[in-house]
Amino acid sequence: MTIRKFYYGDYGESKNGAADISSANSSSGVGSEWPLWEVFIRSKQGLDHKHAGSLHAADAAMAIENARDVYTRRMEGVSIWVVESKHIHASNPDDADALYDPANDKAYRHPTFYNLPEAVKHM
Repeated sequence: MTIRKFYYGDYGESKNGAADISSANSSSGVGSEWPLWEVFIRSKQGLDHKHAGSLHAADAAMAIENARDVYTRRMEGVSIWVVESKHIHASNPDDADALYDPANDKAYRHPTFYNLPEAVKHM
């Protein structure tokens, strides 16, 4: 099995001249579609990355280039993260009660039993 790394614009041409990414991938047995990547952008005003959208790309370098072109056209971003969608794992919203229930049993996390001195007025 041969693994070929694709770069932006580096894929096979079909007989009619249009780009044909399926011809390059079909010989290796991979599928005809590039993997899905999730894009996170940090804006100039923010400290956190926010999910901007998804795109298909052959590898991480292409995903960052495409994310830059698609999601930061007006120079609003200072940092781009891309994560292949298959590497993201999430909890099931239906299991939220069972997942967060143990936190309610930890009374030491809630400062309700501390006695505050009289000098502290704004806490």
